[in-house]
Amino acid sequence: MLVPPNDLKYAQIVKNKANDEVIGIYQRIIYGDPKEVMELLCPMSKGHIHTAYAERINLTFRNHLARFIRKTMNFSKDREIHTAAVDLFQAWYNFVKPHDSIKLEINLDMDEVGFNSNPKKWIFQTPAMVELITDHVWTMKELMTWRAPIQ
Repeated sequence: MLVPPNDLKYAQIVKNKANDEVIGIYQRIIYGDPKEVMELLCPMSKGHIHTAYAERINLTFRNHLARFIRKTMNFSKDREIHTAAVDLFQAWYNFVKPHDSIKLEINLDMDEVGFNSNPKKWIFQTPAMVELITDHVWTMKELMTWRAPIQ
């Protein structure tokens, strides 16, 4: 019998629809202490669980991995290949792809950049840089040739 880990927190949002219109939304806690789950999932939303983050990552996966698009020739035929594709995507997304939402603005001195130049410059970052896992944007070659240290 499979038993979920003690620290698993899992909630569900059910949207009741009639004629393609949402007529009601109800939320329930599947695993975890309801108070803890609500503190984690909705600290600023007054007790409402929102699915925006989950929907955002689902859309990102569908936009970047053809195997997640419905009714496509690229569906996953083998679990190991599917897992490898997802792992490669996650590594690329976190180490190679700079994200516009986490770039840092650098305001340069007008004397340094000249009269006709734009004084705003940016340092582009990846999620791995924000989490201090790495100090630079990786190249695809660097990602593909990196070897994990033996533990």
